[in-house]
Amino acid sequence: MSASATPGDVPAATGTVTTAVPARLDRLPWSRWHWMIVIGLGTVWILDGLEVTTVGNIAGRLSEEGSGLAITSAQVTGIAAALYVAGACAGALFFGWLTDRYGRRKLFMITLAVYLVATALTALSFSPWWFFVFRFFTGFGIGGEYAAINSAIDELIPSKYRGRVDLIINGSYWLGAIGGALLSVVMLNTDIFPKDLGWRLTFALGVVLGLVILLVRRHVPESPRWQFIHGQGEEAEALVTSVEREIEQEKGEPLPAPDREITIQQRKSIGFGLIAKTVFGHYPKRATLGLALFIGQAFLYNAITFGFGAILTTFFDVPTGKTGYYFAVIAAGNFLGPLLLGKLFDTVGRRIMISSTYLLSGILLFGTAWLFDQGSLDAVSMTACWCVVLFFASAGASSAYLTVSEVFPMETRAMAIAFFYAIGTAAGGISGPLVFADLTESGVVGDTVLAFQIGAGLMCAAGLVAVFLAVNAERRSLEDIATPLSAVEK
Repeated sequence: MSASATPGDVPAATGTVTTAVPARLDRLPWSRWHWMIVIGLGTVWILDGLEVTTVGNIAGRLSEEGSGLAITSAQVTGIAAALYVAGACAGALFFGWLTDRYGRRKLFMITLAVYLVATALTALSFSPWWFFVFRFFTGFGIGGEYAAINSAIDELIPSKYRGRVDLIINGSYWLGAIGGALLSVVMLNTDIFPKDLGWRLTFALGVVLGLVILLVRRHVPESPRWQFIHGQGEEAEALVTSVEREIEQEKGEPLPAPDREITIQQRKSIGFGLIAKTVFGHYPKRATLGLALFIGQAFLYNAITFGFGAILTTFFDVPTGKTGYYFAVIAAGNFLGPLLLGKLFDTVGRRIMISSTYLLSGILLFGTAWLFDQGSLDAVSMTACWCVVLFFASAGASSAYLTVSEVFPMETRAMAIAFFYAIGTAAGGISGPLVFADLTESGVVGDTVLAFQIGAGLMCAAGLVAVFLAVNAERRSLEDIATPLSAVEK
C-alpha cells in the first residue's frame, strides 16, 4: 500500500492509498474467522425476532385484569408496535450516519447497549406511557443495529458467499421468533408464573441473551474497507494480514495472490448532501428498487405478523396462552426460506430470485385471503398457509437488506441501509400495525381479508419492480457493483 499527500485535498481528506484489501477479503475461503463474524453480528436478529414475537403473543395477557399494566390488546399491537417501529426508523437514521462516520465496530457495540437498557426498563413497566416510551427506545437500538450490522457483514464476507450469508443472518430473526413464541407459552402459563410476572421475565430473558451476544461481539473487528477509506490504511493492512495468516494456518496451504488493487482518496467523513446526490442522482433506478422492496416487505411483516395472535384469538378462539405454538410454526417456515433458498441468490442470481420470491409470496397471500374469506380455514390450516407464504416472503424480505447494502458506494452504505429501512418501514411498518390492529379487532372477516390483500398487492408490485430493476450483484466485489466515491482513476 502506498500513501501520499495531495495538494488539492479537501479538508476532510488525508491522502491517497492504493490497496488490495477488497480483493484480499473477497478471495478468502470460508473459515472459522467468518463463523465468528456471523455469530458475533448475525445473532442480533434473534433478539429482534424475540422482541416482536413476544409482544405480539403477550398482547392478550397484558390486557387482562391482574397483569400489572392497565393497557388494551389493541394498544400493544397498535400504538406500542408502531412506536417500536418508529424508534427503529429513527435509530437507523441516527446510528446509520454515525456508522459511516465513526466506523462499524464502535456503533454495533453502542446500539446493542441501547437495546439492552431499553428492554430491561420495558420489563419494569408500571403504566402504559412507560411501556410505550421504552418500546420506542428498544426499537431505536434495533434500528441502529440494522445499519451497523448489515454494512459490516457485507464488507467482511467474501463476495461468493455474501448473498446466502446475508439472507440467512437476516432470516435468523425467525429463530428468535420461534424462541419468543415458545417462551410466551411458558411465561403466560399462570400455573408457573403469576399474570403480572411472566411477561416481565420474558423481557428480562431478552436482556440476558443480549449480554451473551455482547461478549461474543467484542472479538469482531472493524471493517478493513471502512478503515482504508477513513485514513486507517495501515490498520486495515495489518488486520487483513493477520486474518490471512490465521486462515492459511487453518487450511494448511497458501492463499492465491489478489487479482486487483484500488486507489482511494481517503476521507474522514461524507456529507449528507453528497450521499443524497449519489443515491438518488447517480442511482435512481436502484433507489426505486430499494424503496419498492422495503415498502412491500415492511407492510406485509409489520402489519400482518404483529397481529397474527389477534387473528387466532378473534376468529378461531385460540386461547392467548396457546398462540405461541402456532406462531412457532410460521416462524420456522420463515427461517427455512432464507436457509434453503439463500444459496440460489449467489448461483441462480439476484434478479430472478428477488423477483420470484416477492411475486410468489404475494400470489400465495392472495390465495390465503380468498380461502379465509370463504370460511375454508381453521387455525391449523391458516397457519399452514401462512407458513408457505412466509417461506418465500422471508427470503425476499431478507434480500431487500442485501440489495440496499451492496448496490450503493461504500461511503454511503450504512446510511443507504438506514434510509431505505426507515422510509420503507415508516410506510408499511408504522401505518401497518395501526391499521391492522383496527381491522382485526373489528372481528369482521372482510376487514382482515382487506389487510391481507393490501400486503399481497404490495409484495407483487415490488416483485415486478425487481424484474426490471434488480442488479446482478451475485459473486461480484462490492467495489465492482458500485465504485467508491473516493476511488481515484489511475
